[in-house]
Amino acid sequence: MAPYIFMEKNGIHIIDLYKTMDKLDEACAAAKQIARSGRKILFVATKKQAKETVSNMVKEVGMPYVTERWPGGMLTNFFTIRKAVKKMSDIDRLIESPQFNNISKRERLQIQRERAKLEKNLGSIADLNRLPAAVFIVDIMKEHIALAEARKLAIPTFAIVDTNTDPRMVDYPVPANDDASKSIAVILNAICEAIKEGLNEREMNKDAQPLLDEMSEAEETAEETEEAPAQKEGKRRRISAK
Repeated sequence: MAPYIFMEKNGIHIIDLYKTMDKLDEACAAAKQIARSGRKILFVATKKQAKETVSNMVKEVGMPYVTERWPGGMLTNFFTIRKAVKKMSDIDRLIESPQFNNISKRERLQIQRERAKLEKNLGSIADLNRLPAAVFIVDIMKEHIALAEARKLAIPTFAIVDTNTDPRMVDYPVPANDDASKSIAVILNAICEAIKEGLNEREMNKDAQPLLDEMSEAEETAEETEEAPAQKEGKRRRISAK
């Protein structure tokens, strides 16, 4: 972390905020590009200071997140995790069906408890149908398993890195205090705003595409119309020459 430390005072390392802003800009640009391409960024923050902030902000931009215990193998054993999510969907269908009322009260209670447990651990990733394009981590020391899994699968990583961590472990490190809820909120807000911009640009491109297709077809038709008389004239000249 030496390149990102401004000074040391009373045994406390102070991060250079200018470098924080530079790295945050890089991370925002990359996050915007991922969102614009329609892919997902998985946010991981199970520490107390970040849980609520992450769930509230990330939910607004429609990205998956993990704020409870990280399920080991969530990335490296993704298809098994997807089976658990599918089980949650099956339970939902069972609860909504008339058959659910025919089950004993004890069994209904067990099913509802299992559903609540799955929702707590996997509910926020229910819409994640494929591996994420990137992972954003708050505190890579605490979430070292998530970081290791992402690195193993060569999934790009974003992270808030504090003075006690190694930023070289992350593709897009943002040096900041990962124990302060205010600094976490500021960085997350910037990342989420970048994601919003990327999503908005994606929607604008979708809306503009039909118009661009029509313009392209019109240009092709005009070119064909211009070429037709020229071809006829060339044919007449060849006949005259004969």
